[in-house]
Amino acid sequence: MNQYHKIQTVFKRDPNSNYKTLLEGDFSLPEFEYLQNNEWEWEEKIDGTNLRLMFNGEQIIFGGKTDRAQLPAPLVAKLNRTILPQLDLFKSTFKDGGACLYCEGYGPGIQKGGKYRQDQDIALFDVKIGEWWLQRQDVVGIGSIFGIDCAPVIGHGTLDDMVEVVREGFKSTWGDFIAEGIVARPALELKSRNGSRIITKLKYKDFVTK
Repeated sequence: MNQYHKIQTVFKRDPNSNYKTLLEGDFSLPEFEYLQNNEWEWEEKIDGTNLRLMFNGEQIIFGGKTDRAQLPAPLVAKLNRTILPQLDLFKSTFKDGGACLYCEGYGPGIQKGGKYRQDQDIALFDVKIGEWWLQRQDVVGIGSIFGIDCAPVIGHGTLDDMVEVVREGFKSTWGDFIAEGIVARPALELKSRNGSRIITKLKYKDFVTK
């Protein structure tokens, strides 16, 4: 239920390197190439695990990226302490029905999350109510209501600008280490012909030669 859509990397991957490197300049979607010189909003990508806070009008259900995915026990325990007691607030906030809050779980024991903080927590990055995706300012507002931090916006610019920023590496909002990368969407959110959201990502490790 409400699984988050795939986010395409800006460029295609090189089959000759077993898809470990990028074919720079060869965009993975024609929409990226067409919009490359437009303004995009850049959000810091967190090295964690995707999770969903699903509200069906009556109860809050926790889920991973897929319905079969297992969430780390310490993270579930924290959600039980901090999110479940807010059921009445969920009901008053989403009076017209269900909603899905998409978050990234991060912290020690999740990927390389020990560099972010000393305990496990979540960061909100998207909200869908019915068939509507909320705008960034509204996502931040939802996060404020429920006491959930939001994945930070770290800049704006073209896709070419983003490529150079990620290639050079930039300091994470969470501390003195290189951020995992950027998730970018057009300043004015758009959809492609098949109804998919136009959103892309790029990771620092895509430019690190080993």
